[in-house]
Amino acid sequence: MGSKWRKLKLALGLDTACLYVPQTLDDPAPPPASDAAAAARFSDAASLSPTDRSLFRRPRTPTPSSSGLRFPKSSSPKSSKRTCAICLNTMKPGEGHAIFTAECSHSFHFHCITSNVKHGNQLCPVCRAKWKEIPLQKPASGLPHGRARIDPLGRAQDDGWLTVLPRIHQARLDGGRPISSHPHGPEPSRFDDDEPLDSEPDNSEESTLGTPDVCNTSFGIVEVKMYPEVPALLRSTSTDKFNVLIHIKAPQANKRKDISETQAESLQTQKSRAPIDLVTVLDVSGSMAGSKLALLKRAMGFVIQNLGPSDRLSVIAFSSTARRLFPLQRMTDIGRQQALQAVNSLTSNGGTNIAEGLKKGAKVLSDRKCKNPVGSIILLSDGQDTYSVSSPGASAASHCRGAQQSLLPLAMFQKDGTGLQIPVHTFGFGTDHDAAMMHSIAETSGGTFSFIEAEDVIQDAFAQCIGGLLSVVIQELQVKVQCADPSLQFSSIKSGSYQSTLSSDERAGSVDVGDLYAEEERDFLVTIKIPVDDSGHELSLLKVICVYRDPITKEFVSLEEASEVKIQRPETAEPLEVSMEVDRQLNRLRAAEAMAEARAAAERGDMAAAVSILENCLRVLSETVSAQAADRLCTSLCAELKEMQERMANRRIYEASGRAYVLSGLSSHSWQRATARGDSTNSNSLVQAYQTPTMVDMVTQSQTMILGNPMPRRKLRQALSFPGPRPRK
Repeated sequence: MGSKWRKLKLALGLDTACLYVPQTLDDPAPPPASDAAAAARFSDAASLSPTDRSLFRRPRTPTPSSSGLRFPKSSSPKSSKRTCAICLNTMKPGEGHAIFTAECSHSFHFHCITSNVKHGNQLCPVCRAKWKEIPLQKPASGLPHGRARIDPLGRAQDDGWLTVLPRIHQARLDGGRPISSHPHGPEPSRFDDDEPLDSEPDNSEESTLGTPDVCNTSFGIVEVKMYPEVPALLRSTSTDKFNVLIHIKAPQANKRKDISETQAESLQTQKSRAPIDLVTVLDVSGSMAGSKLALLKRAMGFVIQNLGPSDRLSVIAFSSTARRLFPLQRMTDIGRQQALQAVNSLTSNGGTNIAEGLKKGAKVLSDRKCKNPVGSIILLSDGQDTYSVSSPGASAASHCRGAQQSLLPLAMFQKDGTGLQIPVHTFGFGTDHDAAMMHSIAETSGGTFSFIEAEDVIQDAFAQCIGGLLSVVIQELQVKVQCADPSLQFSSIKSGSYQSTLSSDERAGSVDVGDLYAEEERDFLVTIKIPVDDSGHELSLLKVICVYRDPITKEFVSLEEASEVKIQRPETAEPLEVSMEVDRQLNRLRAAEAMAEARAAAERGDMAAAVSILENCLRVLSETVSAQAADRLCTSLCAELKEMQERMANRRIYEASGRAYVLSGLSSHSWQRATARGDSTNSNSLVQAYQTPTMVDMVTQSQTMILGNPMPRRKLRQALSFPGPRPRK
């Protein structure tokens, strides 16, 4: 018996891996906890099966496989022939699905295997044998209509030779429109073949949730608060540096009260949030082989499973060249199945041509016929661009200019200085990527740069990003400020990477903020010139007007703050309490400036100076009011500065991870938006600034979606700009 089992394992390619597949309704009871833990290692394929979302789980320790295909749970020959190794559904005659048996004797659903080979995979998903013949979906001339045909590899193929989904599903697509063409065939000159938007609610997709009453008229209004640095200033005193904090907070996303919390997190419709057009530009060069590609597939599977039927997705894969796997299409059940199968079939080879990938990603969004309210690009790469930019040894300034000129299409630059067209959120994977270039791409386009240091964190990093993108409640936000008293003028507006302007008379200004996620906060410090004043006991400083577009109603809203921020002008000095809110934001700006100065010193090779700059900043922060009050944001900043000190200990450590860590932190603070760096997505990390509740929920979902039942974990807490109710643990 033992000899037969060894032969069977060798035949199925199971001699080096212990595989596990989540239970189905027909499966027996799960093994004891100790056995289940031992079975937690499986192929990278498991998460990409287009099955029910409840079966989508993330493993703790994936094996370094790049096939992306799920194996049958049972190892018996009878079970392997009864179950399709790609979709894990049963294969029985008479169920309406054709069955294909390969020359290696393994069988699959015909539509599953044609989708697999369509994207260039010529290996058996089970035994990895290379096939001499591959299945075609297009009927051959002279054969009865609908019969499958087998073609030798290497033979010239027609561009429309197969579709991703089985013929029986074509009637469900809009007008029978083909979803995609052969990736190695010629692409259309214009990417205007995007799937039309869903004008009517898809009741079939939500039938299991009933018919909830969801308010789809608008989100709430933006919350605006103003805080003076101190409540009073002597009449006889003048200053050019009086700080006033403008605090902006976006409203909550609409809630669906008649469904469970889990369903609300994983299935949001166009009624409850703004749908998105998302393009992912993925590096599949030779350096992504093995566990990197496996983990990327799993992370993309998580993204696909969390997109709703009104969201649209397109995937660009690049190595030496770039190709579009499929056009923008809605993530219905059919759309998700096709997307999962397309990502599942990715293989790694070639060089790294980021410019070509970005060019096609931008083209998908610029050529589309229809537009969802939100549009964005996610770019992931683990290496240096070997085709378009200067060598890594070039100066940082010339490197950034080269990245902007060579890599970014014009559509990604600011348009007339009024806003950002296509934000690109970049992810540097591992220690060999070009952090300076990836940061430059994100900064120029209005996106964020995240540093994925540990390979198994990629899914959490993607989860945090889409947790924000799937919760946009405010668009094209512009914050306008005006001096309330004729004697006042503005000195400056500290807005980070957001574009700010001051009028010629320095009595008015504005900040172009753009999109805000649900409950996301922005803080801007306005510095005012205050002269000596003998006229009264109270001085009005400024007023704020917010203008933005509601992504649901598409109407512009103008919100003027009713109350003006005022200070007293007493004749005699009294003890004054410094505003905790203003002090907190001053600490944030001090830390960001220290990070930028330390990075400049490190790039010059002066690591001692870099560490000294960070040490001085830590000392200053520790003496502030917010630090003495154990403010969470200040604690997070101090932890981040200490981490940067360790990563600047010497040149080798800085080159390996320090540069990427610092640039990701600068990206986060300049945009006041969460990025992944180090262990920032871990629940025990102190570096969790700017995370919104929807980001926290999505990361928690990613971290708890493991093999079997979700593990109990402490929920992440976002570092709030202002004190608020603590989330329940």
